[in-house]
Amino acid sequence: MTRPVPARGLAAGLCLTALLAGSASAQTTPDKPDLYQEALQSIAEGRKNDASAALMRVIENEPLHAGAWLEIALIQCSLGHADEADRLFRDIIERFKPPQGILDLISEARAGGCNSWHANSQGSLMVARGIDQNVNQGASTSTYAVIRDGIPLEEILSPDFLPRHDQYSVFGGEYMRDITPNGSIAFGQFQARRNDSLSQYDSASLFVGVETPWRLGRWTLRSTSMLGLTSLGGALYQRHVQFQARVGPPIALPGKTQLHLIAAYSHVDYRTLVSFDSNTVELKAQLSYRSNGSSASLTSGYLNDHATGDRAGGDRHGWLHSLLVRQALPEGMMTEVGLVRQSWHSALPYAPAIPVVRDQRTQVIRATLIMPVGKNHNVQLEARQVRNKENISVFQYNNRLLQLSWQWNGL
Repeated sequence: MTRPVPARGLAAGLCLTALLAGSASAQTTPDKPDLYQEALQSIAEGRKNDASAALMRVIENEPLHAGAWLEIALIQCSLGHADEADRLFRDIIERFKPPQGILDLISEARAGGCNSWHANSQGSLMVARGIDQNVNQGASTSTYAVIRDGIPLEEILSPDFLPRHDQYSVFGGEYMRDITPNGSIAFGQFQARRNDSLSQYDSASLFVGVETPWRLGRWTLRSTSMLGLTSLGGALYQRHVQFQARVGPPIALPGKTQLHLIAAYSHVDYRTLVSFDSNTVELKAQLSYRSNGSSASLTSGYLNDHATGDRAGGDRHGWLHSLLVRQALPEGMMTEVGLVRQSWHSALPYAPAIPVVRDQRTQVIRATLIMPVGKNHNVQLEARQVRNKENISVFQYNNRLLQLSWQWNGL
């Protein structure tokens, strides 16, 4: 999950710092800019209590740091500490004699009231129509090899196991809300897909979770706990549980590049299949870059899936690599291009009739064009291609999908 950056206070603080830099007579050290940047990072992540504590240390070290004074006053106001915020606003006006723009900002904050903490929330709705060339993930070949009584045979697949084409409709939504003043959020995501003809492959999913930011010295940590349900053909198909930790180590990287380390554990319980449950551990590194109008992220990691019960092929391990690039276009448009490569290698032969250790390699290429059509409204056109290559031909499939969607971002 991502959250909006509260830019108003951040920009105002930087503006006031620049305008009043000449009035600051305190000596600076290399540690002080880092402390202030730590506070600004806490604000950007919604950790208001952490930001307030860091800003107080900035003011103790540098009493004439105008930006820190304004930021902490705005934070105290947003937390509902009206008396403390009003005292800080008065001190700012008396100490720094700020320009009219800052005075207007202070007046706006006071007029809005500082009587209680207000939880921010975001929500969106989406409807879409699409064409799917292989709804059922049908095999790329019409035959497969098996061994019966020690004799290799070639069998012909039933038409139900070959690719089936259909059109579909999708409805979905997302909601996110602050649950603490220090940046913890609760979120929910829902999506339902209905095929025009192949109703046995209709699907729906619901995920809910909690995300909490932490800071340990100069290390940042964001923990996520999530529960999910997935249905297929109108019946409950899977139950999901996932725990994830996203760590930002204090490593200085060039430009606007960031490194995060991600560890996750997930359990999937298949409700209609026997001996398919799994417990998966993921260890990944993510390198991301963000600039004006563009961003990119590169993720690479190791996967280990421990089977529960007598699952065909037993345990498996693999690798995941992904690249996502976003680029702003004229007229407020945006384009996204994504590439995902995932491999799985089983530990045991798949079955007595198919005595082969399964080796699976999946590649997904996605391209999306996002076009604004009014305030809080977007139209998205997405094309996706999937190639699943396996050494067991019955599982090998290809797919192409084209989807046109409308999205409303409200709240």
